[in-house]
This record gives sequence, C-alpha cells and structure tokens, in this order.
Amino acid sequence: MVAKRPNTRKKSDFKSKKSNQKPAQNRTQQPKRSFPEKKVEIIDKTVYYKNNLTVLELSEQLHRPVSEVIKKLMFMRIMASQTQSVDRDTAEIITLDYGFEFKDEVMTDMSRYDELDIKDDPKDLVERPAVVTIMGHVDHGKTTLLDTIRHTRVVQSEAGGITQHIGAYQVLRNDKAITFIDTPGHAAFTEMRARGAKVTDIVVLVVAADDGVMPQTKEAIDHARASKCAIIVAVNKMDKPGANPDRVKQELADLGLLPDDWGGETPFCYISALKNTGVDELLDTIQLVAEMLELQANPKRSAIGTVIEAKLDKGRGPVATILIANGTLKIGDAFVAGNVYGKIRAMNDDLGRNIHKAKPGAAVEINGLSDVPMAGDPFMVFEDERQTKDIAQQRSDRQFNQDHNSKKTVTLEEFFKRAEGSVKELRLIIKADTQGSIEAFKGSIEKINIEGTSIDIVRTGVGAITDTDVTLAEASGAIIIGFDVQAPANVRDTATSKGVEIRDYRVIYEALDDIEAAMKGMLEPELQKIVIGEATVRETFPISKVGTVAGCMVTSGVIRRDASVKLIRNGKVVFEGKLASLKRFKDDVKEVKQGYDCGIMIENYNDVKIDDVIEASVMKEIEQNG
Repeated sequence: MVAKRPNTRKKSDFKSKKSNQKPAQNRTQQPKRSFPEKKVEIIDKTVYYKNNLTVLELSEQLHRPVSEVIKKLMFMRIMASQTQSVDRDTAEIITLDYGFEFKDEVMTDMSRYDELDIKDDPKDLVERPAVVTIMGHVDHGKTTLLDTIRHTRVVQSEAGGITQHIGAYQVLRNDKAITFIDTPGHAAFTEMRARGAKVTDIVVLVVAADDGVMPQTKEAIDHARASKCAIIVAVNKMDKPGANPDRVKQELADLGLLPDDWGGETPFCYISALKNTGVDELLDTIQLVAEMLELQANPKRSAIGTVIEAKLDKGRGPVATILIANGTLKIGDAFVAGNVYGKIRAMNDDLGRNIHKAKPGAAVEINGLSDVPMAGDPFMVFEDERQTKDIAQQRSDRQFNQDHNSKKTVTLEEFFKRAEGSVKELRLIIKADTQGSIEAFKGSIEKINIEGTSIDIVRTGVGAITDTDVTLAEASGAIIIGFDVQAPANVRDTATSKGVEIRDYRVIYEALDDIEAAMKGMLEPELQKIVIGEATVRETFPISKVGTVAGCMVTSGVIRRDASVKLIRNGKVVFEGKLASLKRFKDDVKEVKQGYDCGIMIENYNDVKIDDVIEASVMKEIEQNG
C-alpha cells in the first residue's frame, strides 16, 4: 500500500497568490496596441509608350481603373474603348496629368525588329554610298534628270510621262556609288514620296526655272525636313526662254531654303536635264554633301533595309525591291519583310544582272518571298530560317489584332452623326499592279474630306480583278477600282449580272477626281467607256511595208472597226490605241461577233504576240443623274 503525500499547502497561500494577480477587468480596459497600416507604394512611376498602345495597357501602367482612363478620354472629346489604341500625344497628356514620367519603350522583342536599336562596333564601320531621293512638282523634270544620269529612257515607259512607282538605281561617279530613288511628283503620291524621304540621306529638290515653286514642291520640302535630310536644290529647265532662276531662289528663300551664294546653307545647282548641262556639277555637289555627312555602315553584319516596291510577278511570284541600309545581303539569307518571310533565291541589280551579294546602300530586286510585302516595310536578315517563320507569324497575328480591335477613335460629334445615320458611306475594293500603288491610292483617298460622307476600303490586293472580288463587292455593296490591272471578260460578265460596278484607271489622279465627284454627288459624265468585246490572238502574220496582222478569235461580245482597243499581255495593258483594219478573210468589215475568226491590225503598233488579248471598247453617252 502506497502512502499518500501529505498536503502541506494552506488555503491562505492560494489567496495570497490570487491577490497578487491583476483583476481581469483591468486587463480588458488596457488600450490595444496599434500597428501602422501597410502602404502600397508604386515603385515605377513611368509609362513606357509603344506603337498601338491600347487604353487598357495605359490604365495598367498608370495603376488606375480602365473606366477612369476612358472617362478622361471622353473629357478630351475622344471616344475609345479599352481595346482601341491611343496616339502618343494623347497618352503623354494623360500620363503627365497623373504625375507619371513618360518614356518610349526600349524594345527587346525580336518580332518587333524594326524598333530594335542595334549598335555596331566602330572598327567595323566603313563608308557607304549616299541614298539620294529626287523630289519635286509633277513635270518639273525629275525622271528626265535621273534618266540623263542613267543614260536610259525611263520617261517613255511611264503612263503619260508621269512616274507612278518608286524605282531605285545606283550609278558610279569618281569610283564612288550613289543610290538614287525616283519618287513620283504628283499630289496623289504624297505617301510614296514621304516613304522615299524616310530612307534617304540627301534630297535633290527639282524646281523648274520657268515654273517656280508649286504645291508639291512645298510638300517635298516638308517631307525632307521631317526626315532631317540634307537638301540640294536643282533648278531645272535653264535652257527655256522663260527661265528665271532668281525668282526660284527668292521663293525658296521665303520657305527657309536660303541659297549658299546668298549666305545660306542650301546648295543650288543650275541644270538642264534635257540638254545634259550642269548635271556633272550636281553629282559633284551630291558627293561633297555626302562626304560632309560621313555616312557609314557595317558590311560584316546581317542585312537590314526597307522594301521600296513589291509586286506579284506571273513568272517569278512575289518580288520586292530592297534598299539595304546596313549589312551585306547574300543569296540564301533567311529574312523577314514586314509580315512576310522568305529566303533569297535570286537577286538582281538595277540593270537586271544576277548578283550573289549586295552591300550597304545598294538597291536590289529579290525573289523567294512567301507573299507580297507592303511597300515601306522594314527588312531584316536572321540566321535561323525557322525563326523567320515564327517572327513573321507573330507580326501577322499582331497586325490582325490591331486591324480588328484597334478601330479609329472618333470625336463625339462624329459619333452622334454616325448614330443618327447622317453619314453616307462609299465602299471600295482596290486592286492594283503593285503594292506601292495601293498604298499611294489609299493614302490619297483617305484625305478626301467631304462633310456627311466617309470612305470604307473593304479590301486591297495586288493582281487582276477576280470573281472573289466581285462576290465581296456584291455582299458589301462596294465599287471595284482597278488601277493598271484588268478584269477578264468572264469576271466582267459576272459583275454585270450581279450589278457590281468595275472602274479601270491607269493614272491615279483620274480615279481620285471621279471618287471625289461621286462623293459630292456631282459625278455626271456625259460619256462612259464601255467594253464591247474581246479577241484572243491565235497567230501573227508580219507583212512587209504594211505591219503585223493578228489572226484572232473573238471570244466575247463584238469587235467593231471604230472601237478603241487595249492590248493585254499576262493581265497587264501594254498598249492602247485604235484599229487600223478589221477583216474577215480578205474583206474589210465593220464588226465581227463572238465565235468568228478575224484579222486585226492595230494602228502604229506591230509587237503583237500569240495569246495576247485585244479588248475593244466604245464611248457611250449615258443619261446624266441630277
């Protein structure tokens, strides 16, 4: 049996211990310890701007609700949803209003290679040719000047003597190369001229001595200044009786181009491009200015540059003219041009010769592209061919999202007008022979500003007008505009049956005049050219002292003796004129209908080939719409 431990504690001991403790009531009355609230500090109070920055992305960088930013935009009279982009100036105003710093984004994404800033080792830099752009008003002699320098006849191949595409050519002077870009001078080509100024080092401003400063001359000066190019003035047509160079100098001095012989910094050269006088002095001046600019490039690096022109060639597929800004381009190089990838299969210089590599400052035509790039797209060579496909796909996806999500912001007034349905819309489908023509056409059309009307460009494309274009035009209620391309007879028949209008043009400003007149409700042509038939050349018969007789089969409509004709080869118009004769066997006839053979001679033209298409048209008087 275990003895119990005796309890030696007294009751008083419990009381004394308990009495030493503080009452529970006193403990609850003590104030609680206060802890400081955690403040969330914004570490980076900087907004980094990138192209096509959306309202949502801006609000995230500002750490503000997107609804708040949209409200601020509304106070600025801009209606934009969270997926729409804001321009740089608007983003900067909102950023500064919130007390943030505004900076341009430093780019590291290779799919945005055109925004990368790649530094070259100074040891690898060598002198490169100057890139010179010829600018000026229409018919002031730009192409004639370039033609004189190149000793070719470019002017004769242009429609109406007006340059309608950008061409890049290289010439040697004192064993040094100079690359020339010939930009069109008509107002319709402002966008193309602006693109030419962006890739150039020196602008040669051609001004006719008998005409003086004209509107497009002023535009060319603005483009040159915006791109921070050196400007050389070439006062042309000094051989004309009405030449007044002093007036030209005064007019340009008023625009801020003070001649060097008046104490200014702008070199003036006095030339006659037609007579080839003063051109050597102009070339010497170009080289002197180029030496002062100290133009350098790194031929050891991969090539980068700009797409000057692009088109779809029937035999070679997509081809593009590239101006190389830096690096060396070689056969077999994998590249990205805008949203298009490819591998250099063949490369030609401006004289059409096959070459294996091209150095900085050169202009070359390449093929091996997956599609037709946009004129003005950035071009860059990459080491991995698979990488080029991925980058092109990423750029294409980004462009798709921008086109579908980033609609143009409108003012409140425009918003209410559209809501009321008071704005009438003209829808167009544009087809042209080259991408550069489309770009110029779009840029000019978008500048037509007539109150109560708007233009919606449904689709653009390079190549002939197709059934798909007609179907889309029918569904969208659009008019098809063809610039220097043709619609085959079956496509025209389909368009007629569906009530779709197709309009053909060879010179852009004629189309612009018609579009503007149509928007004003004043398009009242008294005569309209109507296509009445087509004939396909089956055989040709050269006859001495007479010319070439084309043995043809009338494939659609009717061919009339008094009709105007177009000779179409591989979908492109090569000649326009009149019929010299129309025969059935040995008899002269007034017309030949579909399904019958005939002999055709075209007035002043003998270079007819088998499978050419002869399209006949007549001027028909139509009723005027009041």
